[in-house]
Amino acid sequence: MLHSLKAIQSYKSGNTPEAQQLWLQLLAAAEKPHINLERIHSIAELEGTNPVLDYTERTLHVLEKLQVSFWVREILEEVLIWSETAKAGSREQRRVWQKQGVNLFVHNVGSVQLYDLYAGADHLDNDIGKTKETSINQPGYPSGALSNNADISEHAALNTHTPRHEIIRTLIATHGLIGQYIRGEIPFAENASLHALTVKGWLTTDELHTILMALNECIIAGVDPALWNQVQAEVQRIVGWIIAGPDHEDWSVKERLSRLRSSSIRQGEAMDTAYGKLQTELDVEQALAPLAHRTLWYVESAMQDFSLQEMVKVFLLTLRSESMHPTSMESRSEIVRHISFEPLMNTMYYDYKGVKKLNIYKKRMIEKYMEQYAWEQIMSGEQIVYPHLTHRIERHTDLPDTLFVTFEFSPAAEKLIAFCIEAEKSPLYEKAVLLLFDLFGLRRDAYDRFHNEETYLSDMNSSGDYKKVLLDYIVGKRVLDIGPGGGILLDLIEQEKPEVEPIGIDISANVIEALERKKQREGHRWQVMKGDALQLEQYVQPGTVDTVIFSSILHELYSYIELDGRRFNSDTVVAALRSSFRVLSPGGRILIRDGIMSEPEAQKRRIRFLEPDGMRWLERYAEDFQGRAIQYERVSDNEAVLPINDAMEFLYTYTWGEEAYVHEIQEQFGIFTPTAYENCIREALGEQAEIITFRHFLQEGYTEALGERMIFMKENGEPAPLPDSTCLIVIEKKKGLADG
Repeated sequence: MLHSLKAIQSYKSGNTPEAQQLWLQLLAAAEKPHINLERIHSIAELEGTNPVLDYTERTLHVLEKLQVSFWVREILEEVLIWSETAKAGSREQRRVWQKQGVNLFVHNVGSVQLYDLYAGADHLDNDIGKTKETSINQPGYPSGALSNNADISEHAALNTHTPRHEIIRTLIATHGLIGQYIRGEIPFAENASLHALTVKGWLTTDELHTILMALNECIIAGVDPALWNQVQAEVQRIVGWIIAGPDHEDWSVKERLSRLRSSSIRQGEAMDTAYGKLQTELDVEQALAPLAHRTLWYVESAMQDFSLQEMVKVFLLTLRSESMHPTSMESRSEIVRHISFEPLMNTMYYDYKGVKKLNIYKKRMIEKYMEQYAWEQIMSGEQIVYPHLTHRIERHTDLPDTLFVTFEFSPAAEKLIAFCIEAEKSPLYEKAVLLLFDLFGLRRDAYDRFHNEETYLSDMNSSGDYKKVLLDYIVGKRVLDIGPGGGILLDLIEQEKPEVEPIGIDISANVIEALERKKQREGHRWQVMKGDALQLEQYVQPGTVDTVIFSSILHELYSYIELDGRRFNSDTVVAALRSSFRVLSPGGRILIRDGIMSEPEAQKRRIRFLEPDGMRWLERYAEDFQGRAIQYERVSDNEAVLPINDAMEFLYTYTWGEEAYVHEIQEQFGIFTPTAYENCIREALGEQAEIITFRHFLQEGYTEALGERMIFMKENGEPAPLPDSTCLIVIEKKKGLADG
């Protein structure tokens, strides 16, 4: 086993870090994780862990299994144990390091600086292939090297650096840069010092190739072995370029942006389309030319959820900031070389139900802020005043070559966002989000679910089997799916009816963005557009649509859209039906699949709860439900009598559980009885419309889901089946009649 792995094993077995080697003391002393959040599942999981030490250990395990010569293994072991030290150290140590000018935010630079401070004097052996047991007799922190503010370069100059030491420090200084070049984060010239190792005669080209391939396998497979398999061929190609010389041509601006947005592209961003549109507004190559010789840190982690246009705006605001340009009094060494988005990354995520989530509230505010900037304003350096948010571009006096980028929120904004996050767990959520919208003038997508949009769309997709019945009633070539959710019905139409042109229309920009990504990612032919279901003729020409589908969407229109200042308004359903009827061709159809109420409405049902908190659920629901007053009579500790439709409306939410509660209390699923539905259709569409199918049924699954949670009975206590929950209605536009 490698000496370093034995040391880590000894430390994890309970030996104090002070008894270990200095590199391990530094890694073990880490009090706060300084890591890329990109591959972290939960921020809370980092508490009480040492991810930097764990990652170093994984890289060493990869090294141990590699078939390399003894001297290569010995060099790479030393490189790996020092390469993450700039992410470690106690808070007090890190404060001292920063005062000394150690760049803790550009980790390869900071780590080689720490290597020079702590280990530089220990390498006086000129024989590269000879193993030398490193003996570090320095006391624990504070060490002699850290007890004063001696300049790092002066400290390093005191040591006579051997070829072995120079090779190790060069590998630490360039640690991870090949991967970063693949990701578009650095210019190729950052690897020039590696080529110099062969020019100086310290390594042959074959030796450098072997070392770089082995080192990068340790670095990348230590993150994820599958990732190494994915990029190994590209790493080998880039290693060949490094060995050939430092004059290799860099990525073009478009290629670099594509690499910086690889996650967005994998999620379905149409990069060519987005870049082409951007080029019509801005000379992108010229505008971003100043980035060519600068390294970018944490870009993808910080901005993968923003659009290409927003990312470019952030880059330009950074390049145009006063912090970017040194004064005439500053030296050339203080010109910015590194731009770090780590502060922005750290502010963009939080845990929701134990999983790391994007802070969508902050994202919306940043989107709104960026929207205010025209390209001309950015290029001229104009600063827009926005009361609750601004971009912050900073340089620290201790690190003049590094720029830090983030967005700064006002105290009021921070507190309200924190309130929204807390309110996600309670019925306060809707009110909290409305406060956020109103105070900051944010985009409000109807039916917006913010933090659980992915869950919602997934739930919608899981109902595909229930929606498949609609396919039998589609006519014609052009079909509109109103409120397509996760796109499952669009997929079914495309798959089962290849002659049909499916189009999804949704008022939520979030849903449209997600569907556009899905379309790009999976190669679908259906189309989507942002539009209002009450004004369909603004998006498609009247008389050109053969089928309009409302699948579990009319009850949402009824519940969320305000007409004449009122939600839960049947006039909304009338408006939606008329809008869809206007765009229908003669002989075209409207298909409705949605909730239904029972009749006679006066009949009552008794619920006996089998769970101890069932009655509390009902009491809370009756207080919180927004659709209408829920009537119930409590007849015992676990039984209540309700009107049949109040009972079912409650049970729909009870079925979905706590996760969906804060949203389900905003929606009324059963909006009409069969008679009222028929009357509404006739009122809305008149004699031109013919109802050719009207049936209702109990949606499969409710009986099973509720069977162990409650007993459903008639008012007298006799067992009763659950009533029908769902209707299927097919309305046909008669041929030969003029539109009204």
